[in-house]
Amino acid sequence: MADIRTYWINNAGQWQVSPPGLAEDDGLETAVIISLFTDRRAEPDDVLPDNSNDPRGWWADQFSDVDGDLIGSRLWLLSREKQLSDVLSRAQEYAEEALAWMVEDGVADSVAAQAVIVRDGLLGLTVQIFRPTGTPAKFRFELFWKGN
Repeated sequence: MADIRTYWINNAGQWQVSPPGLAEDDGLETAVIISLFTDRRAEPDDVLPDNSNDPRGWWADQFSDVDGDLIGSRLWLLSREKQLSDVLSRAQEYAEEALAWMVEDGVADSVAAQAVIVRDGLLGLTVQIFRPTGTPAKFRFELFWKGN
């Protein structure tokens, strides 16, 4: 079964055109992009970056078949953070939290993330998905920071 191929460019997910329509893939990259870059609801003790009191989150999470099952990641919480090592640790934690469903659902045996500062204002995130069969899938993303 194929999905519409989504790829990450210029800090946004894009659909790839492949005439006469949209390109397809096995859905893994698309699932990773949706998992990482959909804003997951903030936890009650999370500090919100814009002081808006808006914990964000996907509206359909309230209709999940599994209680507490949330789509997305809390990476958005880091958008105004300084480029510090503890922020990199949180980025890794948030990415692995967002992808944990893949292990729970049997899509992957394990997932791993690594965050690095690429340059001033740019966070690099490398994600590996270790699947039951085949070689690990590796994805790299860059996110722009608007740090304080």
